[in-house]
Amino acid sequence: MKALQSVYVQLSVLILSFGILFHHTIEALVKDWSTNDNYSHGFLIPFITAYMIWQKKEKLSEYEFQPCVWGVLLLLMGMVMHLLGNIGAELFTMRLAIIVTIFGLCFYLLGARITWAIIIPLAYLIFMIPIPAIFWNKLAFPLQLFAANLTAQLVESIGIPILREGNILHLAETSLEVVDACSGLRSLTSLLALSGAFAYIAPLTRISKWLVFFSAIPIAIFVNLLRLTATAIMAHRIGAKAAEGFLHEMSGLLVFVVAFVLLFLISLVLTKIEYRVKTQQQP
Repeated sequence: MKALQSVYVQLSVLILSFGILFHHTIEALVKDWSTNDNYSHGFLIPFITAYMIWQKKEKLSEYEFQPCVWGVLLLLMGMVMHLLGNIGAELFTMRLAIIVTIFGLCFYLLGARITWAIIIPLAYLIFMIPIPAIFWNKLAFPLQLFAANLTAQLVESIGIPILREGNILHLAETSLEVVDACSGLRSLTSLLALSGAFAYIAPLTRISKWLVFFSAIPIAIFVNLLRLTATAIMAHRIGAKAAEGFLHEMSGLLVFVVAFVLLFLISLVLTKIEYRVKTQQQP
């Protein structure tokens, strides 16, 4: 009984210390989720992580708590990272320190076996941290040009006159700019987070899980191309207002639904293929 009380006391002290140390960083992170459309999915990541861990509850119940003192090193590493990030005003380092500290807490309180069993759900938390702006900008503009080029070729192939200048698409009546939000990078980050959850939860082999995860890349390119092409067609047939406001926002929602369906279908197909292979191998 005393040992159990001691564990609860340690847990309470560590959680309180974690809250005191990181509360400003967490507040800033939540603010980014609220104001930055590129990372609005960040709100879902902790809940998905919790579900991933809960899904393994039966396996985890077989393990005993064996606290590991090596977790203290990870805790110290997380604190040092947070301190250095704070000194250098580097938000990404400060936020990454949260995940490192959580790993340390798990090692220290639960032990190496349990932590290793939930290492993927814990690592999944990385999807809630925004990519540093310097890397985002370097990726976004080349993707804008790539998306604009593909869209121009596709629109021209269906008989609509179009001229591309960089990331600007000139139609007969109006011009469209493939901005940062239309580069496909937003779709890619959200879909990678979604496909990661899909892959982990789906009853697939390791190779198939990786296939599901990386399928987010071609799906993101496809749905972004679909959205841009649809926008160009609407702008040509209806007018420039079709590329703005409600219709534009609705097109973004619809293509994400399409992406979700495609991801689900890929997972379903791989599940059926594996089932057939397994059935044929049985005597």
